[in-house]
Amino acid sequence: MTNKPRLLLIGHGMVGQHFLHSLTHRTTAFAITVLAEEPRPAYDRVHLTSLLSGTTEHELSLWTDAFAAEHGIDLRLGDPATAVDRTARTVTTRSGATIGYDTLVLATGSRPFVPPVEGRDTPGCFVYRTVDDVSAVRARAGRTGAGVVVGGGLLGLEAAGALHAMGLVTHVVEFTPRLMAAQVDDGGGSALRRRVERLGVVVHTGVAARSVEAGADGGVHCVTLTDDTAIDCGLVVFSAGVRPRDDLARGCGLPVGERGGIVVDKGCRTADPRIHAIGECALTSDGKVHGLVAPGYAMAEAAAGQIAEGRGEFTGSYPATSLKLLGVDVAGFGDAHATGDDALEVTYADSRADVYKKLLLTPDGRILGGVLVGDTGAYDVLRPLAAAGAPLTTPPERLLFPGGDASDAPSGPAGLPDEALICSCHHVTKGTIRAAVTEDGCTDVRAVQRRTHAGTGCGSCTGLLAKLIQSTPGEGGVPVARGLCEHFDRTRPELFEIVRTTGITTFSRLIDEHGNGSDGCDICKPAVASILATLNPRLGNSVHILDGEQAALQDTNDHFLANLQRNGSYSVVPRIPAGEITPEGLITIGEIARDFGLYTKITGGQRIDMFGATVDQLPHIWRRLVDAGFESGHAYGKALRTVKSCVGTDWCRFGVQDSVALAIELELRYRGLRSPHKIKAAVSGCARECAEARGKDFGVIATSAGWNLYVGGNGGMTPRHADLLLADADHDTLVRTVDRFLMFYVSTADRLERTAPWIERMEGGLDRLRSVLVDDALGICADLDALMARHVDTYEDEWRATLDDPERLRRFVSFVNAPGTPDPTVRFVTERGQIRPAPVLLPTPVPAPATAPAVAR
Repeated sequence: MTNKPRLLLIGHGMVGQHFLHSLTHRTTAFAITVLAEEPRPAYDRVHLTSLLSGTTEHELSLWTDAFAAEHGIDLRLGDPATAVDRTARTVTTRSGATIGYDTLVLATGSRPFVPPVEGRDTPGCFVYRTVDDVSAVRARAGRTGAGVVVGGGLLGLEAAGALHAMGLVTHVVEFTPRLMAAQVDDGGGSALRRRVERLGVVVHTGVAARSVEAGADGGVHCVTLTDDTAIDCGLVVFSAGVRPRDDLARGCGLPVGERGGIVVDKGCRTADPRIHAIGECALTSDGKVHGLVAPGYAMAEAAAGQIAEGRGEFTGSYPATSLKLLGVDVAGFGDAHATGDDALEVTYADSRADVYKKLLLTPDGRILGGVLVGDTGAYDVLRPLAAAGAPLTTPPERLLFPGGDASDAPSGPAGLPDEALICSCHHVTKGTIRAAVTEDGCTDVRAVQRRTHAGTGCGSCTGLLAKLIQSTPGEGGVPVARGLCEHFDRTRPELFEIVRTTGITTFSRLIDEHGNGSDGCDICKPAVASILATLNPRLGNSVHILDGEQAALQDTNDHFLANLQRNGSYSVVPRIPAGEITPEGLITIGEIARDFGLYTKITGGQRIDMFGATVDQLPHIWRRLVDAGFESGHAYGKALRTVKSCVGTDWCRFGVQDSVALAIELELRYRGLRSPHKIKAAVSGCARECAEARGKDFGVIATSAGWNLYVGGNGGMTPRHADLLLADADHDTLVRTVDRFLMFYVSTADRLERTAPWIERMEGGLDRLRSVLVDDALGICADLDALMARHVDTYEDEWRATLDDPERLRRFVSFVNAPGTPDPTVRFVTERGQIRPAPVLLPTPVPAPATAPAVAR
């Protein structure tokens, strides 16, 4: 028991979690209980769609058990509040529990608005708001070829991007005359529409959905619009806006707005001084319900300040949005619709490239707002300039027109006033960032983020943050670190070249001779480990990734040659080149999964993942896989993952080249190649592109004359189509160019940099890359060829080598002092005939499958 006053937080989304961080930073005076509706803690809802491109729930999570333990927070998942009794100061939950409070904070967020469309409850109709929503949409998408998104705003286009990424023919239905009507004007809407339609998405504007009709199976079969257009589909996503979740406030008599939202003052206090409301459920003193992360975080800060210190105000939030939707860059800030009579416009439009930019200015040169579609490079500077209300000191067309560069203009980062808001999520100004560099000694982005929290919200200001750090030392004299971290003044490419030319084989020697200190950090150790793993075998120094000092450098995944999952178990992913597998191989995997009680799933990368293995089981599982001819799929490493393939000419009547054979050749050639980030590839046998090669780091598409090579594509949080590097290449030219592309990337990319931003950062971009790899403009092609040849000649399967070494096997125990003892924290429940991680608060653990016998020799 505690004598501390009880603070009860209802709702555990992004804003609720930010409130907890802000409050606990200010005070430890409260015993805190959190009621969460979802069965999982707070997660990054902004990047929800990234779950469809490989991001895990764990990576989106904003919660750690260490944070809860440090502050004694009682988090109750899956048990939302159902009623508030203000007289008794208690809250009743869905489970029937009654919890008292001294201070109550409502962070209940919003609910998706579903318009009154006939048939909106038909199976196959969804909203798009939570992890479970994404899972349900994905499951349904696998059973249909077309989907309709009702709503063409930010959320609607995000949902459309998800459907499009899953291969569905996608329709967007928007009631207003243009997409993203709240953020862009008619010109921006036209450019946005053209770009979206160019991707194959069908756009319907100025109409609404009238009805959803069911098919013979009872599920969605057709959507009819108000103009009588009928769209055959099997899935509908309603994304037509949100409404504040103010039911609890209404039920206990707190004032709410005419159109919803819990009425609060500038301190985010409701009419009851013991109750605060923050985020999308609150109607603030400016008469608005704010639906973005930045104002929600500002409200959380205000409420935490009021509760802890009796001070703190929400003064509003500057309207600004910068997103990549369906691969299209879109940004809007300030007054994007020129509501003032004296507003002046500066506009640039290129309908061929579907680029549209507009600035709205006052007569004295202050920025009122702007719209950017197709090219948002100037957003980082324009948005804080507009928010600060500072007059421009350079012609505005220099910031918009081709050839203009906002970062080098007099009004660029260095010219921003100190009060310019750089990070709107955490309300961090340029002055705060400059002080972190000049006064606190923060010399890189990571250090400034730790000090100020700038760039740790939505992340859209990270680029500007880096530019500001680099431009600050001229004033304060502090040298900005441009190296890998505080232990190395050299960049990753420079360290790669040092290791390559000197033959260094250990981290300790590298840091002694070329670094500072002796221990390193979680930035430089994995980065150097990757360089050593890439180069040492090529230099005749065979150092296994788990040997000696190398083992201590690895992160959790490489440390056990397996991917760590959310409940402390691991996944096992054998390589299946191009997805081709014999019946005997399938039987082997099935028997292993059955014998060890593992969860099995066929992935989008054409292989079979097995989940739920404990550390001590990993060698036993891999012994059986290796004996059956399988090898590591390197799913745990920053390395080549898969080369996806269609069935090519062997089976498909449309195929023009043998895509399967080429995909197998390329995957076996580049397996085990350690790199700055994971690498994904694909080979399609014809222009129908069934292997989705243009979404990969490198992709090959067959033509009647040879092969087209595309590079620099990727999924993830910023999807990007690859660009054409070679056309109609013969086999040998193709392979030689891919060899050089990969080795040039491995040699020169920054830590954790995918191929797409690497190429975009390269001066001259794709043309420069082509000149280096094809024309040998730098005279390094022979070196690149030799490095790849050594990689191919010296490849060794890490798991086979591990199984043959008793010393390496010693690490695979759950407890060092009790080998063979299962980890009791790894728990499972059964669902759909397979195991899955048990909920965090599951009262009775379900034991993991029994450990297998000793490894056969």
